[in-house]
Amino acid sequence: MDMGSIWVGATLLGAAGQVARNAMQRQLTAKIGTAGATQVRFLYGFPFAVLFLLLVRLATGEPVPAPGAGFAGFLGLGAITQILATALMLAAMQARSFSVVTALIKTEAIQIAVFGFLFLGDRLTALGVGAVLLATAGVVLVSWTPKASGETRVVGMRPIVLGLSAGALFAFSAVGYRGAILSLASGSFLIRATTALVCGLALQTVMLLAWMAVFDRAALMGSLRHWRSSLAAGFVGATASQFWFIAFALTAAVNVRTLALVEVLMAQAVSRRLLKQSTSSREIVGMAMIVVGVLFLLASAR
Repeated sequence: MDMGSIWVGATLLGAAGQVARNAMQRQLTAKIGTAGATQVRFLYGFPFAVLFLLLVRLATGEPVPAPGAGFAGFLGLGAITQILATALMLAAMQARSFSVVTALIKTEAIQIAVFGFLFLGDRLTALGVGAVLLATAGVVLVSWTPKASGETRVVGMRPIVLGLSAGALFAFSAVGYRGAILSLASGSFLIRATTALVCGLALQTVMLLAWMAVFDRAALMGSLRHWRSSLAAGFVGATASQFWFIAFALTAAVNVRTLALVEVLMAQAVSRRLLKQSTSSREIVGMAMIVVGVLFLLASAR
């Protein structure tokens, strides 16, 4: 199997897992609050990430790679911005539908293209740039809703701002994690991806436990009371992250996150099945633009 097939497959599996985890966290938010639901993916995901690393070590026989120059900085950037992005995403989902917030967050692709160019030297072909722009335009179209007069506008600016801000932070997180993986001194893409995942989740778990122990013990205790639901979300989240990190180890973050725009389609399916929400013709056009943009990206990546 070539590397292109691996990163595509890993991204699609990561996207599916992320949609499932986001839906689980959204349900937990009503029970334990935004802070409690945010830390679930880290606290309960960390043990599974350690297990993944042990399995990779046994399967490959490779040692855990030593951190190289810049590893700590990139890891810190990825870990901190991911925590903030997750909190903003869950807050936005309290005010707007699951699928719309997912669409807003996916504007991260165009932001990653800029951040990756500035900080990592990642390049895009002309076709790749067109793919990012077309897919992002489709996401914007999905996020707009019609007024009674027939004009279009975004309903409720607070969740829109939260969703777009979450997208920007997720973009920084993706660039940070890819930088951390590339900064590891040695090893195959699999051992480097898994090592970076464990380090990132360890840092996030420590930071969130310390913060919640001081400022929000009620949310921490709530996540412990709902440990079964939290454990399931942690496992799904860690599995999704494992696939994301594998993809980041093999290709530019913008390629991974643009292909991940298929999450919008997955989120629409979840919304229709679980929330019984209909899809307008405008949303269908926007989703079609996303799919075409993804296809263009795949063509440019080859």
